[in-house]
Amino acid sequence: MNEVLRFIELEGGRGTALPLWEAFLAVLVAFTCSLVIGITYRSTHRTPGYSQSFVHTITLTSLVTALVMIVIGSNIARAFSLVGAMSIIRFRNAVKETRDVGYVFFGIAAGMAAGTRFYAVAIGITGLICGLMILMEKFDYARPAGMPEAILRVRLPVGSDPQVVLRETFERLFQTYSLVSVERVKQGMALEAVYSVRQKHEMSSDELLDEISKVNENMKVVYHLGAHADPL
Repeated sequence: MNEVLRFIELEGGRGTALPLWEAFLAVLVAFTCSLVIGITYRSTHRTPGYSQSFVHTITLTSLVTALVMIVIGSNIARAFSLVGAMSIIRFRNAVKETRDVGYVFFGIAAGMAAGTRFYAVAIGITGLICGLMILMEKFDYARPAGMPEAILRVRLPVGSDPQVVLRETFERLFQTYSLVSVERVKQGMALEAVYSVRQKHEMSSDELLDEISKVNENMKVVYHLGAHADPL
């Protein structure tokens, strides 16, 4: 603890006093920026599996990054020693969505700017990027043309060939479709085929399920609106 306080009191190893209030200010700026980032992430998150813990992680990452930058200053020896110490950390949690990685780096960048006392840059650029993300969400930027992709699970009697049984119906209902997986379920008493599909025409879910039920002997059909759920 004494060593950490000594690092805070010395700016970049040059012996220049760094007021403790300024270190607190840097952390508070990082905290403010991370709050804005977390609110933006929550308001633009569409897919299933939203995690409050992930938003807290963004905030904590930003605060820790700010503290690390305060401790390092411009001292190269400290930088290498901290890199060596942090290299033992391993993260094994899989990121559910590629966009989440961007938000983690966003939090780190805000913490770096605050920790190096670029307060105006940290606050201004955080506001700008968050505003742009909200605009992209509002205008649904880069949405695929036509109907969105979805996941369809269809159960069939054992011995059925999904490609043969469902082909005619799928060609009539869907613009594109591709088989993702086939497995035996209900202790081998049925097959479950998982398809990635894109509808040709807008129709209600009930109508679509009725059409498929006509060819799969009224066995279970599950239609995931939007292919954000893991098909496997």
